[in-house]
Amino acid sequence: MKKKFGITLMALLLVAALGGCAGGKNPEDKSSEASNTTAESSAPGQQSVDPNASKDAKYGGKVVVGVQQDIDSLDPHKATAAGTKEILFNIFEGLLKVNENGSLICAVASDYSVSEDGLTYTFTLRDNVKFHNGNNVTAEDVKYSLERASGLLDGTPLISSLKTLKSVDIVDEHTVQVTTESANLELIYSFTTAIIPKGSGEAEGSNPIGTGPFSFVSYKPQEGLVVKKNPYYWQEGLPYLDEVNFKIVSGADSALLELKGHSIDLYSYLTDSQAAELANDYQILAAPSDALQALFLNNAEAPFTDVRVRQAVCYAMDRDLANEFVTGGNSAIISAPMLPTLKDYYEDLNGIYGTGANVEKAKQLLTEAGYPNGIEFSVKVPSNYEAHVQTAEVLADQMKAANINLKIELVDWNTWLEDVYKGRKYVATLCAITSDMTPSYLMVRFQSGHGKNFINFASTAYDEAYQKAEKSMKLDEKAGFYKQAEKIFVEEAGTAFIQDPPITIALNKDLAGYKFYPIYVQDMSTVYFTNK
Repeated sequence: MKKKFGITLMALLLVAALGGCAGGKNPEDKSSEASNTTAESSAPGQQSVDPNASKDAKYGGKVVVGVQQDIDSLDPHKATAAGTKEILFNIFEGLLKVNENGSLICAVASDYSVSEDGLTYTFTLRDNVKFHNGNNVTAEDVKYSLERASGLLDGTPLISSLKTLKSVDIVDEHTVQVTTESANLELIYSFTTAIIPKGSGEAEGSNPIGTGPFSFVSYKPQEGLVVKKNPYYWQEGLPYLDEVNFKIVSGADSALLELKGHSIDLYSYLTDSQAAELANDYQILAAPSDALQALFLNNAEAPFTDVRVRQAVCYAMDRDLANEFVTGGNSAIISAPMLPTLKDYYEDLNGIYGTGANVEKAKQLLTEAGYPNGIEFSVKVPSNYEAHVQTAEVLADQMKAANINLKIELVDWNTWLEDVYKGRKYVATLCAITSDMTPSYLMVRFQSGHGKNFINFASTAYDEAYQKAEKSMKLDEKAGFYKQAEKIFVEEAGTAFIQDPPITIALNKDLAGYKFYPIYVQDMSTVYFTNK
């Protein structure tokens, strides 16, 4: 089977925080050269069709994309699940957006600058950007969207990273100024937050309106979501397709049947065995993903209230075997809550527990914790993700040698989301969490008492290291504090991370233009049918 590995995530750079799009810069900075290295844009009318598109590219056609989970909210400020965000990427855009190279590019904004003290962001709005209803995007819309998402509107922040916003002010009809309570090098990435029409808030949940390349047509729970080409899209020449149907496929068996019947044109997150089975009928493409798979342990539930038991699980786990069996050895083995491709911030801590199983050490720790005969616990696994199901089966079999018995409980996605992620009603679960381009995205969730800390990890040492990293305005120092927090998390065995698997897709042989991103999205704007 031939695999093509694509992009590598870019490390967070200081110039991304100080620069703008298309040469925008810090007003106090005499050089715009640095800002051009991390942000890209063009004025309206200058953005052309994808330069990498084949001469055989043609406009029109409908595509069916198989997705593995139902949508948790059509409201972009309230959506939680990564599987929802991969779809909404096609409907909504922020002032900025991430491109396939991991760079920030301008979207609703045409330029931006950041004050020297890092407290004030000034955005210039792109001319003639329209919402799907045909109305022009105004400064009022931008102000409303940012105030709603940050909590300035009603006191309830919907996007936690924006709660540091102090004010959003309209300078003129083309300029919006955002003031923050404290400087943060990573905040610029939060301005990818969706811009929606003023006052549309609650209506977005049933009739989403954005500025993206596709507009909403319909949504049926457990079935899927349909979008159509946005005729007002500001980026000239895009999209190619007339319609995209994001079809919910309940499980691996159903997905394979649909793929073999060619009723699905694109399906992602294949296991190695699935990819091999489909290689003759589809293009099989692969790239590094932003998903970190783990056996998540609820630190508030026995036996995982004892750090020695958590450590025993980490020692007993054979990550190498899981990698080889599920992804053909193409995963990156991990132990910490940081993407390996964020190289400036990633600390390889696999040496603490090893990547193979240390059965004797695991048994020793269990005995010390009062479990000389071992432990047994239930592991809830979302049944729609075959990679997680296979990984759970591999680990359940091999960890028996350490007297650790995993009872696999398959659950549907909505049950997992409500009971495990939101309700924390579980002992252990095997799934994955996704990241974005900032090192804080994953690590913030493991602070004591954080709303997304679904493993209930609590460590004063971790909290202190994370908070120092968050506040630091020096990149080397920031990276050092993040690495310190990672080590604390791994030593205290907050959870048992396994691997960063590749994203492997099956793509209709008549389609081209698909792009891998460093974040969990399906960008259908550049996908097209060929003339062959």
